[in-house]
Amino acid sequence: MGLQAIEKGPNKSKKPPETRMFPCLLKNLPITRLNQVWCSNITYIPVENVFLYLVAIMDWAARKVSAGRLSNTLDAGVCIETLEKAIAKYGKPEIKNTDQGCQYTGSGWIMTLTKTDIKISMDGRGRYRDNIFIGRLWRSLKQEAVYLHKITDGFQAKRIIDDRIGFYNSERPHTALDKQTPDIGCYTQAKIRKAA
Repeated sequence: MGLQAIEKGPNKSKKPPETRMFPCLLKNLPITRLNQVWCSNITYIPVENVFLYLVAIMDWAARKVSAGRLSNTLDAGVCIETLEKAIAKYGKPEIKNTDQGCQYTGSGWIMTLTKTDIKISMDGRGRYRDNIFIGRLWRSLKQEAVYLHKITDGFQAKRIIDDRIGFYNSERPHTALDKQTPDIGCYTQAKIRKAA
């Protein structure tokens, strides 16, 4: 007859005991130079009948996407590999800001940042504005590229995303950078730092 007892199910929103939370270090912090603050986040990319997941790392001062990786899993290892790729190319940031997702509160991510001597900052719970720059990247990427195509496989998704991130870094001007692109903004800041 399909009768079932009415009882409270498991609380899946509780974090596992090995997760650690950190305060947001960005409140009232003037972000004025490259590698001062990086942020990271994950978004979904719709592909025919499934989703892929895109991890990106961005430098807040330059609004530059330092590294990105497309994956078919939400495994923390993908986030760690993306971070290591960005560090190998650009050096390490002083502060790394993320949300409180399980990939960023787990021991693998925390140990990677700790052993690299990077300060850990996390958005407040439910505070999407704490990581707004990467949220803006997701909006641009999806509205200007992903949603305009019928993506049928991961190879096509990777091509579209790589092209758009390349455009975002090298051709798209940003108001916060005096209408310069992130690549030019990075170059300008690097020249200013050498002159100082």
